Amino acid sequence: MPPDRLNLLVILGPTATGKTRLGVEAARALNGEIISADSRQVYRGLDIGSGKDLEEYGEVPYHLIDVVDPGHEFSLFEFARNFCSAFDAIQQRGRLPILVGGTGLYLDAVLRSYRLIEVPEDPELRRQLTGLSLEELRDRLLQLREDLHNSTDLNDRDRVIRAIEIATGEASKDAVPLALPVLTPRVYGVRWPRPQLRERITRRLKERLQTGLIEEVAALHAQGVSWETLDFYGLEYRFVAQHLQGQLNRNDLFQKLNSAIHQFAKRQDTWFRRMEKQGVAIQWLDGAADPLDRLLQDWRAHIS
Repeated sequence: MPPDRLNLLVILGPTATGKTRLGVEAARALNGEIISADSRQVYRGLDIGSGKDLEEYGEVPYHLIDVVDPGHEFSLFEFARNFCSAFDAIQQRGRLPILVGGTGLYLDAVLRSYRLIEVPEDPELRRQLTGLSLEELRDRLLQLREDLHNSTDLNDRDRVIRAIEIATGEASKDAVPLALPVLTPRVYGVRWPRPQLRERITRRLKERLQTGLIEEVAALHAQGVSWETLDFYGLEYRFVAQHLQGQLNRNDLFQKLNSAIHQFAKRQDTWFRRMEKQGVAIQWLDGAADPLDRLLQDWRAHIS
């Protein structure tokens, strides 16, 4: 049975909608702590490109930011396990857990209680897969996972092998799924009119380039993070890495990256609409109005 009272506040939305600021303001008003649902903010050193904006948090505690070093392949299972730990600790302190982010897979896993299994490496399976081509590995993975969430698993041999390993392990009769907490969430989404969101995305990208994004990526590579690994850390790191390798000039970097981020925002919106169709009720807030006031009014109406 779910708890009678709401026990989780969720704020989601496409990139550049102001989720972090809204989350911090809500946490201050409701005695909350923030749990980040962002697949890149878990990495130390990925600061500007992932939009951590740590200066906005002030005294508000946050979780799942800067928890692993670059190079570590942070999994959905790890996110869910860390979410459980943070959620329990926040509740024990008598405070409100506030889940904030734009990584749809992370949000969906928690809100719709995915069956998640911790799968160790399987040396025997890896030996069996050694002689297969990348195309054969892709076919095998898609046979195991017709509902594959992360298409980047299909672009790299090591990732395809690991994805097959996970899918095989999850299908085992002996596999024990992670016990997610019983949640009664209230989910809020932040939206802007399309022209305004496009303007916000472009302005933010200019600011990030001016405040050291290129230097951040160069420093990560100098510290040993390969160009291939940077490619998996999202658009900003992928395109800046191409620029640093001489594949894009500065103007092309901005134009191509700006266009790609706009497309990414559309894909995020599509993911959230799909979550709604699958049963996640999202209360949409107008980012151009006063989303904090609307959120607080609605939240308090549902806990009274």
